[in-house]
Amino acid sequence: MAEPTVRLSGIVFSSLAFQHVNRDSDVEGLILGESKLEEQVTISDSQADHIHIEEIYNIQKHISCLKLNDFYNSVGDVNVGAVNKILADNKQENVIGWYKQRRNSEQQMSFREKLVHEQLKARLSNPHMIFVLLTPSRLTATGSTHKMEYAAFISRSRQFVNVPVLVNNLGLLEQLAYWKASAPCSAAGYHLTMNQHSSKFFSSNGLLRDVSDVNSMNDSLQSELQKACRKLEVSERLVETLQTDVSALRRKLSEKKKKSEAGKGGPVDQRDEVLHEAFRSLLCCTLFHTHKLTLEAFPVPDGFEQEEDVGSVASAPGSASPLRPGRTPKRPKETPVGTDRKRRRSQPSE
Repeated sequence: MAEPTVRLSGIVFSSLAFQHVNRDSDVEGLILGESKLEEQVTISDSQADHIHIEEIYNIQKHISCLKLNDFYNSVGDVNVGAVNKILADNKQENVIGWYKQRRNSEQQMSFREKLVHEQLKARLSNPHMIFVLLTPSRLTATGSTHKMEYAAFISRSRQFVNVPVLVNNLGLLEQLAYWKASAPCSAAGYHLTMNQHSSKFFSSNGLLRDVSDVNSMNDSLQSELQKACRKLEVSERLVETLQTDVSALRRKLSEKKKKSEAGKGGPVDQRDEVLHEAFRSLLCCTLFHTHKLTLEAFPVPDGFEQEEDVGSVASAPGSASPLRPGRTPKRPKETPVGTDRKRRRSQPSE
């Protein structure tokens, strides 16, 4: 739903205030202008574009009545003939509402004002009507200082809603936005001046040339930005697909490794198998077989074995030991006289 806003120039507002100060009683009358819908596109980081529709009521002129209850009766019925008499040379289509000035009262519509407003909408066949209420009050006893409060109301489904009123010269309006169209005005001099100089500043469609160029550049930038966004989205989707495939391959590889380890008996069985092979290779070595040793625990070479006694290792005195070539034999011990020499035999050891 469009948000309504009432725009009022400082000249019209000051005219209303001046007229009320110079009258001894309350004042009411008709409001002339135009109402239109404006579409504003806002670009932000959160979203590409946000379309905001605003209903603008531009007050251009006011016509005051000579007395109260001039175009309606006590029960709120509107007289169309009286309305046309008040308008005089002005067109009935330019009427966008009516106003009333009440002294020292609250900014609330009375029951009669609500009835008049609904009847005016029906008689003039304009569902978009506004009611402007001005409630001035005197702040000092001497009347040197006054306070002027104002508010605007519209009816939607017979519910009256307060509408914000923007006075142009009381603040800067839309500082960050472009004025796409000139302010509406029904004065003949304004139209004459604009027709003479509009070709220098406005294009054929009524918009400012610079604003049209900026809008076209903005549209081009938006189209390029949307293309880049689409490409980025496609690349991100591709990356997600690749990541999913990689994760699936990793799971398959881990499952395959687990199955292969389970078929081989696991890491413990593999270690036992390696130890078994090592012991088998050691036991097959000839060093671990049965050998003949000397008294000094050295293996007896096969070439030095004696035929008559395989386990004998003794030799004649004075002779070199055939068992260990290259070594000087020990000197035999002397035996006492009268004792028999006994031949010492060495038992073969395994």
